[in-house]
Amino acid sequence: MGRPFRLLLIVIILLIGAVLWSWYGSGPLSKPATVTIAEGSTVASAGRTLEKGGAIRSAGLFRHLAGLLGSRDPIRAGQYAIPAHASQAAILDILQHGKPVQLLVTIPEGMPSVMVRDRLAAIPVLTGPTPLPPEGSVLPDSYAYQKGETRLAVLKRMQEAMNRYLADAWAHRAKGLILKSPREALILASIVEKETALPEERTTVAAVYENRLKLNMPLQADPTTIYPITKGRALGRRILESELRDKNGYNTYTMPGLPVGPICNPGRKSIQAVLHPAASKALYFVANGKGGHVFADTLAEQNANVKKWYAIRHARGEM
Repeated sequence: MGRPFRLLLIVIILLIGAVLWSWYGSGPLSKPATVTIAEGSTVASAGRTLEKGGAIRSAGLFRHLAGLLGSRDPIRAGQYAIPAHASQAAILDILQHGKPVQLLVTIPEGMPSVMVRDRLAAIPVLTGPTPLPPEGSVLPDSYAYQKGETRLAVLKRMQEAMNRYLADAWAHRAKGLILKSPREALILASIVEKETALPEERTTVAAVYENRLKLNMPLQADPTTIYPITKGRALGRRILESELRDKNGYNTYTMPGLPVGPICNPGRKSIQAVLHPAASKALYFVANGKGGHVFADTLAEQNANVKKWYAIRHARGEM
């Protein structure tokens, strides 16, 4: 083997080493980053996105090396987390076989539909208009979405989740309920959701209202009176006497029975509470000053409890 040939071999080995190092060696990212790969991206267009984001040094080199050393699997759209100093080989594998970063939108229990619409409208990477969902049609939970997805598609998943959950919960309801349909259960669950934030109270609050329904007593639920005024947003003041006397489909002070529709999007626990209420004869409840409520079977007991609550509020300077 002559010297020129040995030199050529060394050069070839060095070139191969440089190529392999460029492909498998550490990349330029000093800290983890996320990149968004558009639908229909190729290795070339993804390379330009990666170069712009600082994940690789050269889009052209990335394309050539991917063709020479990479997999032929397609690039997948989505938002991806790229580790610090990730090699070009690792990055290509992430774009071809990795899981996109999961983007989540959370709908808390009791959020009214006007605020569900606001929350979806505020997500800049979603597209299209944001329709106002019917009250009570969305199941509170966290939902994944992808960049470029329509707001309507995300909303439909929320509504399908509620339909499935409500149907299953209704099928497994307790016997002897006054409620006659899943719709009635949803309406009552929305009231329970708004009346108490304590999980341990939900079934007793549900029992109070179901006991009242059985006796054809007005529910007298403040949240139902507020709903037609604010559509579920906070009132920010005390309810006016005129509002308590107002006759509409939601004011449960002026009519017996359930309101005409839900007043929020209730969560699973409130739905379960109205379908499995506590074994209680209570017909009344009032705040106890500690974040919860005290329950009463008779009006005399309720009046005594209300008197105690007024004394607490007076001591706090609220009255």
